[in-house]
Amino acid sequence: EDYGKEWFREQVEDRLGFKLEAERPYKFQHRGDLYDWVKTEDGLWHCGLHIPIGRVKGETRLALRKIAEVLKGTGGALRMTCNQQVLLSEVPAGKKDAVQQLLTQHGVSHTSAHTVSGLRRNMIACVAMPTCPLAFAEAERYLPTLVERLEVVTERVGLRDTDIAIRMTGCPNSCGRPSLGEIGFIGKAPGTYNMYIGGDFVGHRLATLYAESVTEDQILAMLTPILGRYSTDRQKDEKFGDFCVRVGIVKPMTAGRLWWSLPEV
Repeated sequence: EDYGKEWFREQVEDRLGFKLEAERPYKFQHRGDLYDWVKTEDGLWHCGLHIPIGRVKGETRLALRKIAEVLKGTGGALRMTCNQQVLLSEVPAGKKDAVQQLLTQHGVSHTSAHTVSGLRRNMIACVAMPTCPLAFAEAERYLPTLVERLEVVTERVGLRDTDIAIRMTGCPNSCGRPSLGEIGFIGKAPGTYNMYIGGDFVGHRLATLYAESVTEDQILAMLTPILGRYSTDRQKDEKFGDFCVRVGIVKPMTAGRLWWSLPEV
């Protein structure tokens, strides 16, 4: 932000020792993970699994261990995604049924019909307490509980299956990337968070600080009318963060250096 894109490009080219080609047009249209089975042109199969906040435990842990044994020596792999999910990739056709049987046997969510709500599909949190000594508040252990209570609201207003990116982190280091969520939380003290809204779903715009040092009851009281308004007043295909900016619930975050400010909202 201080020097601009051209200066940064010059620095990269200087270190590379050659000039970069002219930029090519692109557009990000989706952020998230695929679920269920997909076959690629090479004849291999891939399946996205829903692993809440990336915590591999219980029956899911058993299933992944057995799947790894089935895929051993085949070139198939288990890959973690940027959204704390798991992708079974490059599964040979001859192993697909065996893998599917294990997913079914252990109840691992992997289809759109069984990956729960739009909020739960898109929740991300850092590990926070008790693992991280930097955490001021809960994140990984608490976000599913908060989402469960928000799901009561989204179910009531008809938004249960609508994808909304929600993220929580236990301290300002922001390992849970709340700045990139449509709804984001940064822990300030046990049970207390700064709340951000208005980020862009695909990551083009940071969220804006909406309220400081709020508790669960306050979070629910603030988000309930906003979600209700979004349900009734949104434009076709409009995402939650874009709606919050368009109707003036928050001002857009125009630069990263303004992230810690509290603009008029």
